[in-house]
Amino acid sequence: MKTTLVKAAFISGFVLAGALIATPSQADLIPYEVAILQGLNKITARVSEFQAPINQAVKFGSLEITTRDCRKSSPEEMPESATFLEIDDVKENVEKKRMFSGWMFASSPAISAMEHPVYDVWVVDCVSAESAADNTNSEPENEADGGNQSSE
Repeated sequence: MKTTLVKAAFISGFVLAGALIATPSQADLIPYEVAILQGLNKITARVSEFQAPINQAVKFGSLEITTRDCRKSSPEEMPESATFLEIDDVKENVEKKRMFSGWMFASSPAISAMEHPVYDVWVVDCVSAESAADNTNSEPENEADGGNQSSE
Protein backbone atom coordinates (compact mmCIF):
# COMPACT_ATOMS: atom_id res chain seq x y z
CA MET A 1 0.00 0.00 0.00
CA LYS A 2 2.82 2.42 0.93
CA THR A 3 4.65 1.65 -2.30
CA THR A 4 1.55 2.40 -4.33
CA LEU A 5 1.15 5.77 -2.58
CA VAL A 6 4.83 6.59 -3.11
CA LYS A 7 4.57 5.66 -6.79
CA ALA A 8 1.39 7.70 -7.19
CA ALA A 9 3.02 10.71 -5.51
CA PHE A 10 6.10 10.33 -7.69
CA ILE A 11 4.04 10.09 -10.89
CA SER A 12 1.88 13.06 -9.85
CA GLY A 13 4.98 15.13 -9.19
CA PHE A 14 6.47 14.09 -12.52
CA VAL A 15 3.24 14.99 -14.38
CA LEU A 16 3.04 18.35 -12.57
CA ALA A 17 6.64 19.15 -13.47
CA GLY A 18 5.95 18.23 -17.10
CA ALA A 19 2.90 20.47 -17.16
CA LEU A 20 4.95 23.38 -15.83
CA ILE A 21 7.61 22.83 -18.48
CA ALA A 22 5.02 22.57 -21.26
CA THR A 23 3.33 25.82 -20.19
CA PRO A 24 4.33 28.81 -22.35
CA SER A 25 7.14 30.76 -20.74
CA GLN A 26 6.21 33.93 -18.94
CA ALA A 27 9.64 35.25 -19.85
CA ASP A 28 8.60 36.05 -23.42
CA LEU A 29 10.90 38.67 -24.91
CA ILE A 30 9.46 42.05 -25.93
CA PRO A 31 10.56 43.53 -29.30
CA TYR A 32 12.38 46.90 -29.38
CA GLU A 33 13.50 49.15 -32.24
CA VAL A 34 17.14 49.86 -31.32
CA ALA A 35 20.01 47.70 -30.10
CA ILE A 36 22.65 49.23 -27.84
CA LEU A 37 25.97 47.60 -28.72
CA GLN A 38 29.54 47.93 -27.55
CA GLY A 39 32.55 47.41 -29.73
CA LEU A 40 36.17 46.88 -28.80
CA ASN A 41 39.08 47.74 -31.07
CA LYS A 42 41.66 45.19 -29.91
CA ILE A 43 44.55 47.20 -31.40
CA THR A 44 43.81 50.49 -29.59
CA ALA A 45 41.98 48.89 -26.62
CA ARG A 46 39.22 51.44 -27.14
CA VAL A 47 35.62 50.54 -26.27
CA SER A 48 32.75 52.38 -27.97
CA GLU A 49 29.04 52.18 -27.22
CA PHE A 50 26.68 52.83 -30.11
CA GLN A 51 23.10 52.41 -31.25
CA ALA A 52 22.06 50.12 -34.08
CA PRO A 53 18.45 50.68 -35.22
CA ILE A 54 16.61 47.69 -36.70
CA ASN A 55 17.40 47.14 -40.41
CA GLN A 56 19.86 50.06 -40.64
CA ALA A 57 23.55 49.37 -41.19
CA VAL A 58 25.97 51.15 -38.85
CA LYS A 59 29.75 51.20 -39.19
CA PHE A 60 32.26 50.31 -36.52
CA GLY A 61 35.76 50.46 -37.95
CA SER A 62 35.72 48.18 -41.00
CA LEU A 63 32.61 46.39 -39.75
CA GLU A 64 29.13 47.01 -41.08
CA ILE A 65 26.58 45.92 -38.46
CA THR A 66 22.91 45.39 -39.23
CA THR A 67 20.46 44.61 -36.43
CA ARG A 68 17.58 42.47 -37.66
CA ASP A 69 15.78 41.95 -34.34
CA CYS A 70 16.20 43.17 -30.76
CA ARG A 71 14.23 41.70 -27.84
CA LYS A 72 14.32 42.20 -24.11
CA SER A 73 12.68 40.47 -21.15
CA SER A 74 9.93 42.24 -19.26
CA PRO A 75 11.03 44.26 -16.19
CA GLU A 76 9.68 41.71 -13.68
CA GLU A 77 11.66 38.84 -15.26
CA MET A 78 15.37 38.07 -15.04
CA PRO A 79 17.14 40.68 -17.24
CA GLU A 80 18.01 39.53 -20.76
CA SER A 81 18.49 41.26 -24.10
CA ALA A 82 18.89 39.28 -27.30
CA THR A 83 19.74 40.69 -30.69
CA PHE A 84 19.95 39.12 -34.13
CA LEU A 85 22.95 40.69 -35.86
CA GLU A 86 24.52 40.46 -39.29
CA ILE A 87 28.11 41.70 -39.22
CA ASP A 88 30.16 42.13 -42.38
CA ASP A 89 33.81 43.12 -42.75
CA VAL A 90 33.96 45.77 -45.48
CA LYS A 91 37.38 46.82 -46.77
CA GLU A 92 38.35 48.89 -49.79
CA ASN A 93 38.82 46.94 -53.02
CA VAL A 94 37.90 43.69 -51.25
CA GLU A 95 34.58 41.86 -51.38
CA LYS A 96 32.38 42.19 -48.29
CA LYS A 97 32.89 39.22 -45.95
CA ARG A 98 30.18 37.99 -43.54
CA MET A 99 31.82 37.65 -40.12
CA PHE A 100 28.74 36.86 -38.03
CA SER A 101 25.06 36.16 -38.47
CA GLY A 102 23.01 35.08 -35.48
CA TRP A 103 21.68 35.86 -32.03
CA MET A 104 23.84 37.52 -29.39
CA PHE A 105 22.76 37.59 -25.75
CA ALA A 106 23.69 40.37 -23.33
CA SER A 107 23.86 37.99 -20.36
CA SER A 108 26.18 35.50 -22.13
CA PRO A 109 28.26 37.17 -24.84
CA ALA A 110 30.61 34.18 -25.15
CA ILE A 111 27.80 31.82 -26.22
CA SER A 112 27.71 33.28 -29.73
CA ALA A 113 30.69 35.56 -30.18
CA MET A 114 31.97 37.05 -33.41
CA GLU A 115 35.44 35.92 -34.45
CA HIS A 116 37.47 38.87 -35.79
CA PRO A 117 41.18 39.65 -35.40
CA VAL A 118 40.67 43.38 -34.67
CA TYR A 119 37.12 43.90 -33.33
CA ASP A 120 34.76 42.46 -30.74
CA VAL A 121 31.09 43.43 -30.66
CA TRP A 122 28.55 42.55 -27.99
CA VAL A 123 24.97 43.41 -26.98
CA VAL A 124 24.32 45.73 -24.05
CA ASP A 125 20.58 46.42 -24.25
CA CYS A 126 17.49 46.91 -26.41
CA VAL A 127 15.60 50.20 -26.24
CA SER A 128 12.66 51.94 -27.87
CA ALA A 129 13.23 54.51 -30.62
CA GLU A 130 12.13 57.25 -28.19
CA SER A 131 14.72 56.22 -25.60
CA ALA A 132 17.39 56.01 -28.29
CA ALA A 133 16.57 59.54 -29.47
CA ASP A 134 17.19 60.83 -25.93
CA ASN A 135 20.70 59.38 -26.02
CA THR A 136 22.99 61.55 -28.15
CA ASN A 137 25.82 58.97 -28.48
CA SER A 138 24.18 57.13 -31.39
CA GLU A 139 27.32 56.38 -33.40
CA PRO A 140 30.66 54.83 -32.47
CA GLU A 141 33.67 57.10 -32.28
CA ASN A 142 36.12 57.07 -35.19
CA GLU A 143 38.55 54.20 -35.01
CA ALA A 144 42.27 54.48 -35.70
CA ASP A 145 41.90 52.60 -39.00
CA GLY A 146 39.98 55.53 -40.49
CA GLY A 147 36.66 53.73 -40.86
CA ASN A 148 33.65 55.97 -41.43
CA GLN A 149 31.15 55.60 -38.62
CA SER A 150 27.90 56.68 -40.18
CA SER A 151 24.45 55.20 -40.41
CA GLU A 152 23.45 54.12 -43.88
